[in-house]
Amino acid sequence: MLDLNRLKALHAVSVYGSVGAAADALMVTPSAVSQQLAKLERETGATLLERNGRGVRLTDAAGLLADHAGRILALVETAEADFEALRGEVVGRLSIGAFPTAARGLLPAALTLLRKRHPDLRLQLMEREPERQIREVTRGELDLAVAQDWMNRPLPIPEGLSRAALLDDIADVVLPASHPLAGRSEIELAELCGDRWISSSPGTVCHDWLVYTLRSAELEPEITCMADEYPTQMALVAAGQGCAIIPRLGRDFVPEGVRVVPIRSRPTRRLYALWRSDAARRPAIRAAVDALKVVAADLQCPVPDMTVR
Repeated sequence: MLDLNRLKALHAVSVYGSVGAAADALMVTPSAVSQQLAKLERETGATLLERNGRGVRLTDAAGLLADHAGRILALVETAEADFEALRGEVVGRLSIGAFPTAARGLLPAALTLLRKRHPDLRLQLMEREPERQIREVTRGELDLAVAQDWMNRPLPIPEGLSRAALLDDIADVVLPASHPLAGRSEIELAELCGDRWISSSPGTVCHDWLVYTLRSAELEPEITCMADEYPTQMALVAAGQGCAIIPRLGRDFVPEGVRVVPIRSRPTRRLYALWRSDAARRPAIRAAVDALKVVAADLQCPVPDMTVR
């Protein structure tokens, strides 16, 4: 009989392309993955991996078995979800991913509420960028994710995932106190023509969104500083190094020498909870989404119910 853990190891190598990447995804050592694959080769009597330069590639037999493994693992997850739903108990392990601002501003209170309500639920939180969260939820490495989706630049959600809106988070422009427009009650982005900008790293959702938004306002951004954490961006603004656009959830502290001015168009991102539709019946998923909604409601008036099932 084929061992489920060994099939999981093979499937991870198939998805991630290497033993090392599969080990990272499964949170085990590469040697542990190699041992599982060696045992699977003995069980099946087939060669599963072949050397390919410095790496390995799956044989035809391994590819066939990995395809079956993917379907088997999906069935196991569905069975577990149905069984948990039948028992109606919020138990087991729940892994949650959240992008940095949500991990700091939303998850601490949500995890506290979940532990209070469901002490037998084992929780694990991992900070992730939105694109990585979506990949990991789709592949089953995360049970639930809190992702962001800018209204003017939506994040594509793959089929097979369900989502529920948590809150809308408005972003404002952050200016040095010495800036000529720092005393305004609100501002049009086009008025900042010629200013320097502070952004997150290229390739991140927030960087790409900032460039897209500024160009939509007919501004060609001159990005002179890049920092992924909003407090760092605020410190750079305070030092007169440029302007930034920062969501309100990400503004824990406004330092001296900084002015926050609303943008007339009110750039807004929506925070979502995401999970695999096959796991929607798990009481733990529903309990976590409920806790996130409770905490989000305390931060802002709740958005209309946009749960996609």
